[in-house]
Amino acid sequence: MSTFLIARHGNTFEKNETPRRVGKRTDLPLTAKGLEQAHALGRYLKDQQLKPATIVTSSLQRTKQMATIIELYLEQKPQIIEDARFDEIDYGIDENKTEEDVLQRIGTQAMEAWNDHGILPSGWYADLNAIRAAWHDVAEQSTNSMILVITSNGIARFAPSLTGDEVTFRKKNELKMATGALSIFTRDENQKNWVCHLWNFRPS
Repeated sequence: MSTFLIARHGNTFEKNETPRRVGKRTDLPLTAKGLEQAHALGRYLKDQQLKPATIVTSSLQRTKQMATIIELYLEQKPQIIEDARFDEIDYGIDENKTEEDVLQRIGTQAMEAWNDHGILPSGWYADLNAIRAAWHDVAEQSTNSMILVITSNGIARFAPSLTGDEVTFRKKNELKMATGALSIFTRDENQKNWVCHLWNFRPS
């Protein structure tokens, strides 16, 4: 049985801050709460005996910080690899704008299409097929040893392509992964596609 783990980085905005659309061009560090979420995830992996041999991060510091903290809880130190394919998408002119401002520009219909179906709004930039391909590429490497990918929400929402049926997955689950959340996919040697056993679980 192969196991593939996905985590979203922790909080990057303080409690009193208004969240903004932060994409690949804004390299924010984790907040104190985000660091707590990283420790909580590390403890959960240790308690559940989930032992990734490799942690793949994006090139953004918020994912690298998560990896460094999670590593503290693993008995055997994993190899940490940076892969820019798992950077957040580019929000274009909406980069660093509040959700209210973004919604005013793109409209409710476009926002719902993104949230529910992963359809890229006009003015945002990403190669969605390349993102899906990156998930399949790295997941295949989990066949021999467990891998944890730490990424951002805009990238994580395309990981369900691993199941071979994104449409059905979307109907049953919200695509968004919360900050500090974990998802787990497994596959046995007779399966072509991966099965999602846990989606968007945030350890306390």
